[in-house]
Amino acid sequence: MIRLLSLLVVVGSALPATAGELTVGFGEADVTPAIGKQPVFLAGFGQNRLAKSVHDPLMARAVVLADGGDKVALVSVDVVGLFLPFVESVRAKLPGFKYVLVSATHNHEGPDTMGLWGPNPLQPGIDRDYLGRVQVACVEAVTAADKARAPAAARIGTAKAPELLRDSRLPVVLHDELVALRFHDPKTQAPRGVVMQWNCHPETLDSRNTAVTADFVGYTVGHLRASQKCPVVYLTGTVGGLMTQLGLSVKDDAGRELKDGTFEKAERYGTLVGQAADRALKAAVPLELTPFDVRRRDVLVPMENPVYRLAYQLDVLKRQIYQWDGDPTPPKMVPTTNLEKPVAVKTEVGYLRLGELELAAIPGEIYPELVLGKVVEKAEPGADFPDAPAEPGVYDQMRGKHRMLVGLANDELGYFVPKRQWDERPPFCYGRRSAQYGELNSVGAEAAPIICGTFRRLARGE
Repeated sequence: MIRLLSLLVVVGSALPATAGELTVGFGEADVTPAIGKQPVFLAGFGQNRLAKSVHDPLMARAVVLADGGDKVALVSVDVVGLFLPFVESVRAKLPGFKYVLVSATHNHEGPDTMGLWGPNPLQPGIDRDYLGRVQVACVEAVTAADKARAPAAARIGTAKAPELLRDSRLPVVLHDELVALRFHDPKTQAPRGVVMQWNCHPETLDSRNTAVTADFVGYTVGHLRASQKCPVVYLTGTVGGLMTQLGLSVKDDAGRELKDGTFEKAERYGTLVGQAADRALKAAVPLELTPFDVRRRDVLVPMENPVYRLAYQLDVLKRQIYQWDGDPTPPKMVPTTNLEKPVAVKTEVGYLRLGELELAAIPGEIYPELVLGKVVEKAEPGADFPDAPAEPGVYDQMRGKHRMLVGLANDELGYFVPKRQWDERPPFCYGRRSAQYGELNSVGAEAAPIICGTFRRLARGE
């Protein structure tokens, strides 16, 4: 039976806030599945990978920030992905919040929470009871964090760590900036908590692992809890492309190369990410996080991927689909079950301005090119849409003093691939004999233009 005991880290007594005063609290709840009673299908690689043991716990971690009466919650869960309807159900149980963001770390060594990694391609791997318990845990973590709120001041720092990333798809573009925020008591300077964001798949244990684990994220959080002496929330950022540590050279203190698929490498990599966050926090500068400006928009994204359409038809992929007429924001979104006509899924894009910090909430695995404004100027021969306009870079729309991106925010639609770099049909780019990985796990070629265009409009207040 899943454990839902909230491991609340008390960061001070919850005090009434005056208008405009920043208060912050942290909370967490355990979402580790039980092994033995029901099969636990591990997500992120192939089908029928059954968990045989638990190596370390999976957690739902939350931070609640309040500007006077306005409250915002950010939740991170050690699972592969969570769909928008799940997030909406969590929000329904948390009245009084201006905004609740629920993201997944994209953990490839935890239970299937999307349905795509069951015993075979025709059967989902979701345990609905487990998913319900994860929902309860998200609410518990936020509630605990809200109760723990206390006045706080903040600092923000960044660190470059290109040595901790490998881009497994050409062209090589790394989003190698780690962002870390540290909250402290404004009077005593005592630490209240850390929020950090990094851009890499948690998949160090690879496809042969059969132990439930948070992968490197658990080690990163553990390192920071010890070094910063406070609770920690880890947020996943730009992981498309594909940002990975598989195939990346990681060595121990003695200079010995550590192998993919080992806990040694996961621990070492997680510690190195934690040390990068320590560097960022050492150079951190004061950060104003009030007032809050929250903007979100529901949009339709056409579901062009034939694998996803088949999964929906077979009831493996369980979510509502809608009629698609080419308009991402129609006057009315019309549900349908008719796959003989174009269909779409509803998702959400978010823009938050928290004082001097701008935050992009992106509902999937966005490519670094789309974040950093580095879509190739000239498409490779063989690209499927060589004349497609370059999408507006996410960071180009953020004009504030500081910025951060949360991926898999409130949904998981797979990869957002620059349309100009879409390469599903032969001949293939870069002289390859086969397609690169990416399009297979994307909802479709129109996803990136719609998501990036929607974010630009939100950032501009349109």
